[in-house]
Amino acid sequence: MIEVRELHEMAELERVDTLFDDIWHFAPAAPPITIELMRALSHAGGYVAGAFANGDLIGASVGFLAADRALHSHVTGATRPGVGYQLKLHQRRWAMERGLERITWTYDPLVRRNAHFNLAKLGARPLEYLPCFYGVLGDAINQGDESDRLLASWPLAAPHVAALAQGEPYDRPVASDAVVALADEGGRPVATPVGGAARTVLVAVPEDIEGLRRADPGAGKAWRHAVRDVLGGLMAEGHAVTGFSGKRYYVVERA
Repeated sequence: MIEVRELHEMAELERVDTLFDDIWHFAPAAPPITIELMRALSHAGGYVAGAFANGDLIGASVGFLAADRALHSHVTGATRPGVGYQLKLHQRRWAMERGLERITWTYDPLVRRNAHFNLAKLGARPLEYLPCFYGVLGDAINQGDESDRLLASWPLAAPHVAALAQGEPYDRPVASDAVVALADEGGRPVATPVGGAARTVLVAVPEDIEGLRRADPGAGKAWRHAVRDVLGGLMAEGHAVTGFSGKRYYVVERA
């Protein structure tokens, strides 16, 4: 049984700090958030929550109120499968109880499992491609990679989001005439120009960018710049990312 609840006490926040460091192994003096700031956010009405199993902290999330009736989820980490989903459902309830309309967060567009979780399981939609948003990161997971991010927006009351939150399937099939603008060929990104008539475009991401960065940093960098150019370029032109297909491709609907 997983219990998710808000956190306020310093001892609890110290456990969150340890949990985050155990997950990411941040460089010295470079945590994504300090204990003191978590304390201030919690006291000021921001979102600081932890997920517990048998008294053990197994996940946590920190967010702050943002413009346009939104909660911005700054950092979320979990040590067991399924905990991130429970934290997101708690976030959704928390935000809706306060009259908020959406939750936003950023994530690395190259991480397949996160893209599938955010777009296919939760129903969030990317709004903006943000190149090197946090600069070059030195934690053990990112290993000096440029911190490109997608800004995801989760419309809390949208019918498809409500259905997914209730465990109901929501499947929007990809158009049969969709064309691949960026493919994974032998672990390398291969871009293909698409004609103006193509309304649905697919953009691949690597199977395991974290492992690839360790095994072949050059390939990891190639993927970073290819996805930035293709997906970021499509979004900059005003085209909408509407899903993530087959746990492999971003689906982009061209205007």
